[in-house]
Amino acid sequence: MSQIHHARCIMVQGTMSGAGKSLLCTALCRIFAQDGLRVAPFKSQNMALNSYVTRQGLEMGRAQVVQAQAAGVEPDVRMNPILLKPCSDTGSQVIVNGKVRGQMPAAEYFRYKKQLVPEILDAYESLARTYDVIVVEGAGSPAEINLKADDIVNMGLAKMIHAPVLLAGDIDRGGVFAQLYGTVALLEPEERARIGGLVINKFRGDPSILAPGLSMLEEKTGLPVLGVVPFMNLDIDDEDSLAPRLGETSVHKPLDVAVIRLPRISNFTDFTPLETHPALGVRYVGDPSSLGHPDLIILPGTKNTMEDLLWLRQCGLEAAICKAAAGNIPVLGVCGGYQMLGRTLQDPFGLEGGEAGRTLRGLALLPIDTIFTRQKTRTRVQAKTLPKPFEGARLDGYEIHMGETTGEGVPFCRLSDGRPEGCWQGMVYGTYLHGLFDTGELTVKLADWLCKRKGLSVQQAAPVSHAAYQQRQFDALAQGVREALDMRAVYRLMEEYR
Repeated sequence: MSQIHHARCIMVQGTMSGAGKSLLCTALCRIFAQDGLRVAPFKSQNMALNSYVTRQGLEMGRAQVVQAQAAGVEPDVRMNPILLKPCSDTGSQVIVNGKVRGQMPAAEYFRYKKQLVPEILDAYESLARTYDVIVVEGAGSPAEINLKADDIVNMGLAKMIHAPVLLAGDIDRGGVFAQLYGTVALLEPEERARIGGLVINKFRGDPSILAPGLSMLEEKTGLPVLGVVPFMNLDIDDEDSLAPRLGETSVHKPLDVAVIRLPRISNFTDFTPLETHPALGVRYVGDPSSLGHPDLIILPGTKNTMEDLLWLRQCGLEAAICKAAAGNIPVLGVCGGYQMLGRTLQDPFGLEGGEAGRTLRGLALLPIDTIFTRQKTRTRVQAKTLPKPFEGARLDGYEIHMGETTGEGVPFCRLSDGRPEGCWQGMVYGTYLHGLFDTGELTVKLADWLCKRKGLSVQQAAPVSHAAYQQRQFDALAQGVREALDMRAVYRLMEEYR
């Protein structure tokens, strides 16, 4: 009788949010794939506003998408069965297996999450029957003692799936020995026994200087330090750092792209490919005084379009954007930003957090109107752009939104099935498509157009897809982690827990 295949696994937990769990998991996915293994990432519960639509039209967190890409496999919603998208300080949209389950306050979800354990385990077991190795990511810290009851993402999950754990601490923030020792000390004995090794992450300098501290840490915790991973200046989306960077544009780049930093900004990873272009400096702007006179203004996606539209109006950025558009500065709106550029936004069911039936005027820079409906659009699409400066650029993206938009404007692009999408008027452009810069074609056409408008002579660059750029970054990350981490010990741990 043949034995049912069941993958080995390794879990990475951290002493805190931002300890670098996501990047370590990304590196391990790449390393195992380089070693000839079929590998998949897994995170039972993700809280993020940056999401992705799979080829099946299901929604998942981008951190596991990046890890899947590092592993060389297609992103699959089983890799992230629960996604929480915060819609306020105390509540989130709950997405289970890629579909919206509802809106829940934090306290309600804390009571409800136990019911999701079977779905988490079904997703994990399904992956484990298909892949050789599962790289599992925890969330926050396993020592958050107020959240340990009914845990489904750290030690509670590790117990359910029988996973060995690597515990990572962030030395870049300081106090890494206290982080690691304190976390271990707050765990129950059976939880401590599950930790196979400690990892110090983001180290800058000579590791030999750490030697006395490492010996003392091993003595006090009874756990080996399996690696000191250096700080690596790589361009890879790390879930804990998936926050738009505030500040000035790169001084060595001739073009200034200002992305409006909305309070509930989402999917700003759409603009990461722009940052890799040699002519495009990208900065995030949160107030009118820092907007200046950019070469392009981008209104990004948001988890709450109407509330962020009110913020835009109250802080003065709406007036600044309209003034810039009147002064011939191009404006691009994506998803929620596209909706804001229209004439009206209507919320008949109160889906945006206000009272049912609320209507707001938009910036009126595009001849469109949006009505928020209960049906959420989740679909992957291919298209080609129509506006003359970018005509013919191939797009490969996805839609995630709850609004239906109609209007009289010229379409921004045409989908592969012939349908028009988005809107364009003058030098104001709007689209629902996330990932619109990923192929590299729109990026090149946009940069070339902006350079010509500014009288700059920048050599035309061949389109470089974001995916190709990412692959080089994954290889560099894997090399750095492989050299720093005791991979033999990691493999032994996985065998011991198999």
